[in-house]
Parts: sequence; C-alpha cells; structure tokens
Amino acid sequence: MTASHLLVPVPIPDRVAALIGSCIPPHILEAEFEAECAAREVRRFRGPRLGVEDQADREQALSELARANKFLSAHHPMLAVRPGSSW
Repeated sequence: MTASHLLVPVPIPDRVAALIGSCIPPHILEAEFEAECAAREVRRFRGPRLGVEDQADREQALSELARANKFLSAHHPMLAVRPGSSW
C-alpha cells in the first residue's frame, strides 16, 4: 500500500507529453494554456496593497481564469486550474 504523500513527482518525457496532448481536443488544450497564463498573472498581483491599475489587472486575470476554468470543468471537473496550484 502506498501513501499519496510519499509519492515523488516524476517528470514526463516530451514524447509522452506529446502523445497525451494528441489525445486531448485542441480547444481543451487551448483553454488549459489560457488558464495557466491567467493563473500566472493572478499570482503576479499578490500583495497587501495594490494600486488601482494593479487591482484592475488582477480582476481581469481572475475573470479570464474563471472563463477558462468553466470551459475546462465542462470537459472534466479535475482540469480546473487554481492560482496557487503547482501545475
């Protein structure tokens, strides 16, 4: 029996990643890419005091993340991307 906290993440070779990606519809891959970019933007605008422009940019990134996650979750609920997630 293996405990999930003892598992070590193993990098996926590029050929395997390409094979997995070829099985996923292109519109889902595009939505995943958009969600990752939006999550990166949301993480960039962290801090106790943000200016008005930074708050607006963060809200824009959050809305883009929500839109992409809605699309991804319609395909499969486990595909949603969170700003703090490692992937």
